[in-house]
Amino acid sequence: MKSILRQKISFNVQRSKPVVIFPATPTPHDIKFLSDIDNQTVLRYYTSGVHFYHADPSKAYEVDPAHVIKAALAKALVYYYPITGRLKEQPEGKLVLDCTGEGAMFVEAEADVCLEYLGDPLTVPFH
Repeated sequence: MKSILRQKISFNVQRSKPVVIFPATPTPHDIKFLSDIDNQTVLRYYTSGVHFYHADPSKAYEVDPAHVIKAALAKALVYYYPITGRLKEQPEGKLVLDCTGEGAMFVEAEADVCLEYLGDPLTVPFH
């Protein structure tokens, strides 16, 4: 059985300013009603995610990988456009998804540590 205790790791992270990625082409502006299951007040919390992508050291990149990811995200948001909307509370307290096309947040970051050094399963040691 592996120990869940890890030694403390110190490293530096440089983050870019957050940018908003908009769908690559115009999307419908409509309202999506949530199901009664999705509209429970106990489920109203915000989560954020961190995604890590390995660079292939054998390839010489002609473009910045973050630029490629942002362009791909903009294209994907055309099909998944509700992600770029905002939740709005109705007078009776129910939430609806207002598909406004306001975009999705993107932050690029670089660290002076290899992902493998952080262990498996990966646990991010900072907030």
